[in-house]
Amino acid sequence: MRKAIFATFLMLAAVTAQALSIEDISNKDAVAGLKEALQKGAGNAVGQLGRADGFLGNERVKIPLPESLQKADRTMRRFGMGKYADELVVTMNRAAEAAVPEAKSLLIDAVKTMSFEDAKGILTGGDTSATEYFRRKTSAPLAAKFRPIVERATAQVGLARSYNNFAGTASRWGLLSQDQANLDDYVTQKALDGLFLMIADEEKAIRANPIQQGSKLISKVFGALIR
Repeated sequence: MRKAIFATFLMLAAVTAQALSIEDISNKDAVAGLKEALQKGAGNAVGQLGRADGFLGNERVKIPLPESLQKADRTMRRFGMGKYADELVVTMNRAAEAAVPEAKSLLIDAVKTMSFEDAKGILTGGDTSATEYFRRKTSAPLAAKFRPIVERATAQVGLARSYNNFAGTASRWGLLSQDQANLDDYVTQKALDGLFLMIADEEKAIRANPIQQGSKLISKVFGALIR
C-alpha cells in the first residue's frame, strides 16, 4: 500500500513539474537562466568561428570575393592570375577567424548589462530575439574591434590594396555599392554576419532542446517556454 501511495506521489510530482509555465518561474530565475543560456550560446558561436577554418571551412559563413571581383575572377584565371584571387579569399577568411575571438568579452558584457525588460522581450520573443538583442547592442563595438585586425591581414595582399584603390573610385562614380567600397569594411561586415548567424543557430538549439544544455536552470526556463 505504501509503495502504491509513494508511486502515486511521484507521478503527481512529475505532472506538476511538466506543467510548469513561464509564469511559475520567478523573475530572478528567468533572468538568470536566460543569461546563462546566452553566455553559453555566444561562447559556442565564438568558439566555432574563431579557429582555423572556422570561416574558410564552413560554406554557410565563408566570405566570398566581393561581387565586383567575382565578375573578374574568371578572366583572372584565364590569364593565370587565379592564385591571387584564391589568396585573397583565404586572407579574408583568416582575418575573420582572427577577429571573432575579440567578440566574446563584448557579448558577455551585453548579457551582464541586460535589463529585465530586455530579458522579458527575449524570453517572450521569437526564435532569434536574443540574437537580435546582441546585434543591436554589439554590432558597432564589434566592428570597431574587428576592423583593425582585418586591416592588418589584408594589407599584406597586393590584390586587396588594388581593390581598395579601384573600389573607392568606382563607388564615388556610383559604379559600386557602398558596402563594397572598401575591402576591410566588407570583410568586417561579413565576419559580423557570420557571427550572428552562428549565434542564431545556438539560440534556436537552446530553445528547441533545453534539456540537452546540461543546466537545470536553462532547462527550467526554456523548457517552460516550449510547453
